[in-house]
Amino acid sequence: MPEGPSLYILKEQTARFVGQTIVRAEGNTWAIDTARLLNQPVLALRTWGKQFFIQMPTMAVRIHMLLFGTYRINEERDKPPRLSLHFADGGFINFYACSVKEVDCDLDALYDWEADVMSDAWNPKKARKKLRAAPDMLACDALLDQEIFSGVGNIIKNEVLFRIRLHPLSTVGALPPAKLRALVEQARQYSFDFLAWKKEFTLKQHWLAHAQKTCPRCHIPFHKANLGRSNRRSFWCERCQKRYG
Repeated sequence: MPEGPSLYILKEQTARFVGQTIVRAEGNTWAIDTARLLNQPVLALRTWGKQFFIQMPTMAVRIHMLLFGTYRINEERDKPPRLSLHFADGGFINFYACSVKEVDCDLDALYDWEADVMSDAWNPKKARKKLRAAPDMLACDALLDQEIFSGVGNIIKNEVLFRIRLHPLSTVGALPPAKLRALVEQARQYSFDFLAWKKEFTLKQHWLAHAQKTCPRCHIPFHKANLGRSNRRSFWCERCQKRYG
């Protein structure tokens, strides 16, 4: 599943379409009437976590990439797109294997932008407050909670926990204040590191824990299991990642 930084790249790559008019809209989506998109000007292209929004005067289209969603700009794949948008300048975007949904055009009323780790409005104090309100939550679940860390996915989760030496089964309420602050700070910092490495096509080269077999600090085998309510894959070192609670 694409994580927040990958959607941020999509927003940057499609910035040229802001201000343009949609002259053709089609695709095999059943969730929206594509005819309603015709002649609509694009007011903004925005991301919230793992979601991409095409904002227009009377409506907005939400794209969620799910597990295997992809997109192509001015290119086509050998399969029908879920949604294809063509613009006045001749450019187009094709979305594949994703969820397409119409939402209210007032996105600021629908989403808490202070929870988005990639947003300029990101509010770390608010994130810490939400964490303190859920003392029994596991660290591995906390990082994947999109109401707290919108945009964080499983790769970022594993790498942040390894970076701050925190066991995924630690309970949030048992964390020392400094460790709680580090969790919040690194959720954002690693997301921007992820963005930089993704643009360089070197992301996997920087993975220290995710999908790895051996701890690079202790040189012993990582543990691997599906943990927490989220039941997502975790990779951790029992020696250098301390368990609290």
